[in-house]
Amino acid sequence: MSQDQAAGIARGATADVGDATTRFLLYGLLPGWFVPGLADWAMHRRTRIEDTAGTKESLIHSLMMAEVGLPIALTLRYEVNPLLLSVQLGAAAVHEATALWDVRTAVHSDREVKPVEQHIHSFLESLPFGGLVSLMCLHADQVRSLLRGGRGDPDAWRLVPRRRPLSPGYLAGIGLLIGACVLLPYGEELVRCRWAARARNHRARVHRATLRRVKGS
Repeated sequence: MSQDQAAGIARGATADVGDATTRFLLYGLLPGWFVPGLADWAMHRRTRIEDTAGTKESLIHSLMMAEVGLPIALTLRYEVNPLLLSVQLGAAAVHEATALWDVRTAVHSDREVKPVEQHIHSFLESLPFGGLVSLMCLHADQVRSLLRGGRGDPDAWRLVPRRRPLSPGYLAGIGLLIGACVLLPYGEELVRCRWAARARNHRARVHRATLRRVKGS
């Protein structure tokens, strides 16, 4: 096989792999991300988070959603460049630290973190890194630019709208999935925790008032 033939096959394979990886990210990894997210919410509900770790852990979950959601939203709207890669890398590192805080909070409360939930956490922790590594493979030139500090690239450190925007239908579908599989269930969890906390505070006030009346009689 000649060098020209080998180069031609390599170019064709690269294009095919790139297209396949992009389709996997858009139609596989990102929509599939919602499955372990819903499973994790179900485990929180099953172990009655509102009566154990309570509002603190639920707020940590909301923080983790924001840490993942921001880089995803930016990636769907803007070109991958050193700025966006920096945001993604930073968010992945912060998300991992927050995940450790989340598990520590749950374990130190009365909530039982079952082995099944721990395995769900494994998926939720690995998916951001899997998506980020795939993007870095697709945009190796931008990774090299990042390592050089963006020298020579006037657009390296600003958000650049995608040259080929994603279709409105796809963005709307992802938005609906986020609402149905993230905002709705985890919003319900936070509200449930707040209601339970208020109920406990009310019972405590009633108990203290009753004790004062008993002591005063």
